[in-house]
Amino acid sequence: MADKQKVAILYGGRSVEHQISINSAKNVFQQIDKTQFEPVLIGISKTGEWHLKKEVDSDFTGCKPLSLVLDPGNFFLQNGDERVTVDIFFPVLHGTDGEDGSIQGLLQAMDMPFVGTGVLGSSLAMNKLTSKQLFQAANIPVSRYISCNFEDRDTFSFDTIAEDIGLPFMAKAANLGSSVGVVKVKSKNDFDEAMELCFQFDRSVLFEEYIEGRELECSVMGNTSPHASLPAEIIISKDYEFYTYEAKYLDPNAVTLQVPAVLEDNLVQKIQKLSIQAYQALHCDDFARVDLFLTKDNEVLVNEINTIPGFTNSSMFPMMWEERGISFPELITQLITMAQDKYIASKHIEKDYS
Repeated sequence: MADKQKVAILYGGRSVEHQISINSAKNVFQQIDKTQFEPVLIGISKTGEWHLKKEVDSDFTGCKPLSLVLDPGNFFLQNGDERVTVDIFFPVLHGTDGEDGSIQGLLQAMDMPFVGTGVLGSSLAMNKLTSKQLFQAANIPVSRYISCNFEDRDTFSFDTIAEDIGLPFMAKAANLGSSVGVVKVKSKNDFDEAMELCFQFDRSVLFEEYIEGRELECSVMGNTSPHASLPAEIIISKDYEFYTYEAKYLDPNAVTLQVPAVLEDNLVQKIQKLSIQAYQALHCDDFARVDLFLTKDNEVLVNEINTIPGFTNSSMFPMMWEERGISFPELITQLITMAQDKYIASKHIEKDYS
């Protein structure tokens, strides 16, 4: 029998989504097919130290930090006297330093295969402003928006933004996920509080028109010929004005997940087509979740893309594929297989010119 492939499940990280990453990694570790793969748990603390772990949790006390041997083609990790080798990385890192191309750049430089989108696509998808600009260039419909950098914050006012994109509007830190650093602005006081909050997390803020409609998600998988799941819908409790962090992760009664969403066939096909177009416009690889709005006039708008969507018990990405007949273990196996095929295909690129 062939040796099992060692899959490094990378989780935690220096991000406001640290705990969400832990919750996702627990499921990946539990659901990965252990007859084919040997999971190697690597936890990254909130201060950025890498640790070899025996279980997925947030306790890094007493763990020896891992060191990296930076040798492409002979890359391994050192845990005290123990040499740790892996065959492929599975980053389950949400947000800063994990989903923005940083980890992907390290692994690519070390010539290590990894699951998910590469450096370019990760960094593009992480930045909400850049994403919207590329969507527009690809004729993909998005909501109206204005962007503001920290250095220019004094030149923006509540009145001018409200006049341009209407009231209420949303203020978002440009490079975060899980609805962290997101505020619904209805008044001047809201605006002042939003500016202070958003700039705590980022140096760029996005102001978007508030879309009154349905919140939809669509999962995409594949590389040369990506395919989309049926869309799903997030139905938010009237206790919340939008899909907040609390609604996503803390209040079990905040949302109802409709998988698949109840939609006319023509809308389903339109959402799937736009999701694949958005996925390709941002150079995504292997898998991603596309978030969309459906307005009261049945206009579909692409909101953003998550290149490492959640794998928690309440995460839509695995749910949408399970509805299509792909179990959680099968989904993980497919993602690892796609990543391996992508890595093999990349080897034809010549890196020496003499």
